[in-house]
Formats: sequence, structure tokens, C-alpha cells
Amino acid sequence: MKKAWRIKKNSEFQEVFKKGASFANRQLVIYYLHKGQQQHYRVGLSVSKKIGNAVVRNQVKRYIRQAFLDLDINIKSDYDIIIIARQPTKDMDFHQVKKSVNHLLYKTKLLLNK
Repeated sequence: MKKAWRIKKNSEFQEVFKKGASFANRQLVIYYLHKGQQQHYRVGLSVSKKIGNAVVRNQVKRYIRQAFLDLDINIKSDYDIIIIARQPTKDMDFHQVKKSVNHLLYKTKLLLNK
């Protein structure tokens, strides 16, 4: 995932938390905010230290980023999206994470085709 497609600044995270909407399933929480004239969606990830050590947290982040890359052409482009990992994600493989991300995007109507 390109760095331009990531949300990094705390102020941008806070804006999505305060002005955006949210939805959750057992594994992940999604916050999303519509941003008018944006060329590509942006993603911010949050994986708490409660999930595990650095190796586990980085693996979860890699899985989520790869899920977004795989679903890239189906995601609406004018949104800022924040994903927060919950405890069960530490025991999931990539396909389970991708299925969970796809479920969240479908439920929040951020997918183009569905």
C-alpha cells in the first residue's frame, strides 16, 4: 500500500473518529468518513499492545494492508478509513482477516459492486 494512501497523523485519526461513522464485528472495528474530492481512499491502522508483541502486531497490520490491496478496485475512493484490530485477530490467518475486512466494507456500503 502506497504511503500516500495511509493515514498517519493523529489529527487525521481524530477527525475520522469525531466526524465519521463506525461499525464493528468480532475481529475488527471500522471508522469511516466521506472526504469529497479525494483521488484514492486512505487507510489508518491501529493495533493495540494488548493484541501481542511487535511481531504479532506487525503481522496483523500486514494482513489488513494486503486485504485492502486485494480489494482495492472495489472500494469507494473518496473515504478515509480507520481499522482497529480486536483481540481475536492475533489468531487469524490472512484469509480470515480478508473475509472480516470484506464483511465490514460490505456492511458500511464502502464497496462499489455491492
